[in-house]
Amino acid sequence: MYRLIACDLDETLLDDEHRIPERVRRAIAAARERGARFVPATGRPFESVNDTLADLGLLDAAGEYVISFNGGVLTENADTSRPLTTCSLAPDVAEALYQAGIERGLCVHVYTLDHVYLYNYWPVERSYIEGRMNIVETHEPTLDFVEKNGEVVVKLLFMSLDMEELRRTERELAAAGLTAGLDVVYSSNRYLEFNAPGINKGAGLLALAEHLGIAPGETMAIGDNSNDVPMIRAAGLGVAVANASEEARAAAGYVCDDDNNAGGVAEAIERFVLGA
Repeated sequence: MYRLIACDLDETLLDDEHRIPERVRRAIAAARERGARFVPATGRPFESVNDTLADLGLLDAAGEYVISFNGGVLTENADTSRPLTTCSLAPDVAEALYQAGIERGLCVHVYTLDHVYLYNYWPVERSYIEGRMNIVETHEPTLDFVEKNGEVVVKLLFMSLDMEELRRTERELAAAGLTAGLDVVYSSNRYLEFNAPGINKGAGLLALAEHLGIAPGETMAIGDNSNDVPMIRAAGLGVAVANASEEARAAAGYVCDDDNNAGGVAEAIERFVLGA
């Protein structure tokens, strides 16, 4: 039996209206009744998952967890003030990436444990994420303000609806040596994400499984994009929903017939946990 189900949120668990389909809600509840843990695994901060946890009956629940910041932070839902793990980008690396984003005129997200600072907060991005995270708009030309606030940069990302622009940017930064050693991934068909070395959802999943005494072979991971690929590969069973990228589909042991709107997550749980 799969005792730990790690699941991406946007474009996987959540439909295009950022809601959990009722079929998915029922399947998760049934899996939990059978003793399986359901763990959201997201690139977003922990606090942005609260509404989803509340919908699933997991908010403030002891012995239940969230994998956030692309695997860099593991948090028990009942004790969010003391994450089990944390991570950060080296300050000089974060600054170089921040300057690269500004120079290219991109929308730049700077994630700390408590805030998401946005430079060039475009209206299209505002309508996409506002209300889901603790956003602070900034016009600061350097990241000195982060240290002054007593914070560290956990991860940084660039946003654009032009994926070719993001791919070109990744190639340019790699050629300049700015991303050497970093875990660099794409998500939501709009983000190019820069994570500290060794930080990815796969490492986060395995660390949580070890903490819980669960064997890797007893884990399932469900996702849709390149930032989900490490956990899809690391899990005992890796699953891609029907709307997943080609990279995620290629990494998966099972590709759903249903997408995020039709309840692909429920399809996986029904087939491999509930035996429906």
